[in-house]
Amino acid sequence: MRIFTRYILSEVLAHALIGGALFTFVIFMPNLSPILDLVVRESATLGSIGRIFLFSIPNTFTVTVPMAVLVGILLGLSRLAADSEITAMRACGIGVWSFVRVVSVIAIAGSALSLFIALYVAPRSTAALLKLENSIKTSQASFEIQPRVFYEDFKNYVLYVQDVRAAAGASQWHRVFLADLSDAADPKITTAESATVVNGGDNTLRMRLRDGTEHDTSTADPNQYTVSTFAESDVPLAISAQEETRIGRADKPILAMRDSELYRLSRLPGGKLYAIELNKRFAFPASCLVLMLVGVPLGMSSRRGGKSAGFVVTILLVFLYYFLSSTGIALARQNKLSPPVGVWSVNVLFAVFGLLLLGQLSRRGGVNWFPNLAALLPFKRAEPVVSDQGPVAQQSTAVIVAARHRSGRRSFPLILDNYILKQFLSTFALVLVTFLLLMVIFTFFELLGDIIRNRTPLVTVGDYLVNLMPNLIYTLTPLCTLIAVLATFGGLHRTSELTAMKATGISLYRVMVPVLVLAALLGSALFAFDESYLPTANRRQEALRSIIKGKPAQTFLRPDRQWIFGHQEPGKPARIFYYEFFDPDHDRFANLSVFEFDPKSFALSRRIFATSAHWEPNLHQWIFEDGWVRAFNGPVMQDYDRFQVRTFPAVDEDPPYFKKENRQSQEMSFGELNRYIHDLSQSGFDTMRLRVQLNRKLAYPLITLVMSILAIPFALSMGRRGSLTGIAAAIGLAVVYWVVAGTFEAMGNVNMLPAFLAAWSPDLLFALVGGYLLLRTPT
Repeated sequence: MRIFTRYILSEVLAHALIGGALFTFVIFMPNLSPILDLVVRESATLGSIGRIFLFSIPNTFTVTVPMAVLVGILLGLSRLAADSEITAMRACGIGVWSFVRVVSVIAIAGSALSLFIALYVAPRSTAALLKLENSIKTSQASFEIQPRVFYEDFKNYVLYVQDVRAAAGASQWHRVFLADLSDAADPKITTAESATVVNGGDNTLRMRLRDGTEHDTSTADPNQYTVSTFAESDVPLAISAQEETRIGRADKPILAMRDSELYRLSRLPGGKLYAIELNKRFAFPASCLVLMLVGVPLGMSSRRGGKSAGFVVTILLVFLYYFLSSTGIALARQNKLSPPVGVWSVNVLFAVFGLLLLGQLSRRGGVNWFPNLAALLPFKRAEPVVSDQGPVAQQSTAVIVAARHRSGRRSFPLILDNYILKQFLSTFALVLVTFLLLMVIFTFFELLGDIIRNRTPLVTVGDYLVNLMPNLIYTLTPLCTLIAVLATFGGLHRTSELTAMKATGISLYRVMVPVLVLAALLGSALFAFDESYLPTANRRQEALRSIIKGKPAQTFLRPDRQWIFGHQEPGKPARIFYYEFFDPDHDRFANLSVFEFDPKSFALSRRIFATSAHWEPNLHQWIFEDGWVRAFNGPVMQDYDRFQVRTFPAVDEDPPYFKKENRQSQEMSFGELNRYIHDLSQSGFDTMRLRVQLNRKLAYPLITLVMSILAIPFALSMGRRGSLTGIAAAIGLAVVYWVVAGTFEAMGNVNMLPAFLAAWSPDLLFALVGGYLLLRTPT
């Protein structure tokens, strides 16, 4: 037994180490971009770079150690099962629970390591990382402010500087515009002729403004307006992100807290977030044991799919575990579940499922993974086999057919499923990488003229392409799914493998199951991707694209709080625009403020506010509605006027000046966009276009499943033609979908259709067509 124990442990441990290294690399990759960005922008030393890497890894280990345990068990036992070594060991009297006892050594070790990292190493590493990041930012921030660029990384402030000059130990800024957004509806404006900036303590910059003016007003009562001047004024700026803007950043201080502090704060009223984090530090390490209970029966019952099947099952189980875990945590944060229930429920579910599988394996010698799903699927019964051979051969053939039939009815995934998934995933990955590289190369050459003309640094171009890739992946995934399904089923049909499957009694519907399950998972992943990371990447890449193309300075961090610098001509007033919403289809602003500055002193000379403004093509002017205007001569208010409707000919920026290439909805998550729509609706603004985009955030990821259903009958109808025909058919279907989707979206934008129908009609139409063709296909 000791020999068997060492043999099993060595097999599982080897795969666990390899899988852990792979998962750590993949999960840590997204952290490389901000780290490299920090290195480039903040000029960190090599020692600081090394410490950043070391301090970032422990939080990754809390996720990857349970994944490594699972992949080690599944791949190790799957390899033993594929070579019939599991069968041989069980024939020697080694039972199922003996395998559990042996493998539990790896699981317990992984759980102990993960617990040590979660309770001791990770909080200290996060605290050290925050301290190091703040130190780097503090030491470099005053020198990294770029002239004529809006800077948003100060807490509740937006900064604009026309000229920046370096000095010994400080920076000299000239013509400074500072907006205090503590009350976003009524920004407090400060202008100054010059400023000296030095790095202060406590993660702040000390900014000494000279020859400046402060303007304070209230949109609720425009008659209240205060103007004050100063010769010198010191303003501390906290180096921190804007509130509620950067995803996951608000969790970092909690991640850096010690366990005792978390426990103390979790006992206080309103300590829900601290209780959730404390439970997570124990629940994730415990997942090593839970995933072991699921991994052992699945690995032991693996057919001849081998390592590829084990890897696919690992990905699916990991996705399912963390999806359910995230759902439970989200419900706990919304007070729909208590913190312990929300965090630990996924562990309980997996533990129960694993124990059921172990019990089934010990009693029956096999695992019925999804019996209810198998029972619902239509299968053909195997016809009696007639052979010219003897009765023994006839009986053997009948047993084989019956065994295959029983296996098709009760197990998932089969060797057949693994074979189909392997072909699908390899094609999908190849097509996605190919398209992604092509799009990146085409984009680079498209921007090459702007890069040369505006002398854009290659670091900026590289940063833009890196932040563009998430949007490309999100856009290309449905098309790649379509091509992969066409290629997979077209290949099965050409080589008559599909005919052989049907001959053994396996229905076409059963063959479709692994591809449809994976397509549904891809759709769920797209939604999660759009909800968590994509808006941040879109905001970043939009800002970088504007720099590359030499567009006017504007802000991107908050799509509902936009700042943009207007046309600047010699001898004429400069203008800064601040607005909460701009409808590019109707050329209309909501809550627009215009700040005009004296070209000589950069003092505020006029300020305009309007609750709405729209472009009148006949007049070639903006029509300002329901607002007020004030004129200043230095600190003296010369004129004040309220108006219902008015034009200002000096404001000559036309609508294309404000239009962005990407829609605002792409820069918000589903929840952010929903809240944004609610706020605009309360102000009486038309939000139809945004509501269409809100529904599209749900409808678009689902198209991966719809395209899969539609692609299968198309693949079978192409007969034995080559893969190029499949790619051509896929591109044709994709073009039709984009045309249909664009038509319905345009109809929704102009109120010809409800937002729900405008977003979901393409999915419903293509699903109906695909379902109809599938029902007409011989199964």
